[in-house]
Amino acid sequence: MDLKGKVALVTGGAKGIGRATSILLAELGSDVVVNSTSASKDTEDLVNEIASKGVRALHIAADVADFKETKAMVERVLNEFEKIDILVNNAGITRDSLLIRMKEEEFDQVIAVNLKGTFNCIQAASKAMLKAKSGSIINLSSVVGVTGNIGQANYAASKAGIIGLTKAAAREFALRGVRVNAVAPGFIETRMTDILADEMKDKLIASIPLGAFGRPEDVANLIAFLASDESAYITGQVINVDGGMVI
Repeated sequence: MDLKGKVALVTGGAKGIGRATSILLAELGSDVVVNSTSASKDTEDLVNEIASKGVRALHIAADVADFKETKAMVERVLNEFEKIDILVNNAGITRDSLLIRMKEEEFDQVIAVNLKGTFNCIQAASKAMLKAKSGSIINLSSVVGVTGNIGQANYAASKAGIIGLTKAAAREFALRGVRVNAVAPGFIETRMTDILADEMKDKLIASIPLGAFGRPEDVANLIAFLASDESAYITGQVINVDGGMVI
């Protein structure tokens, strides 16, 4: 896969799947703009690592749940890079609780970041893509958005919403050459799995046919494919990266 000359914006790009994706896109030749809610030593180190691949790198702090901040972020990308070829909507949060105990703000926060944040980014970035009649948008959903999960009604709802948003956007944008797809990871080795007790990890692994958690790089590989011209005839799809959890 060759992404030379492309410009990618990766939201939630500083850690986990976002970080792995940002690095891989850079290795394939794309300039990369990394988004997170704030700047840190981690984001500085990541920008330096991306730049070491011989491409342009930039970090922009913005809250994707905020419509105005998202619009300003995209405008800055367009001002500095003149285009956006690849949008990876990876920013997301969890506020887990049983539905009957879930606080209103816990539901609202997850929907605001995960679902509305994805909408905000698509609307802001797609205008330039549609004008150029080219672009690939990859939204991060989850197997939880397909199957549901105990204690994650808010998260499941947000990720299921992303699936619907993906399909609607794919239909709207197809005739203008912009593709929209979703990736639905299963259990991936990130901070969220690191904090699980060993007993819980063993139980989860037993439910995965391939018998292991995935790695962020496993998801990044699919995102890179969907960002590339090799996937030029794929749009409106939801592809699981889950070791066979949902068969």
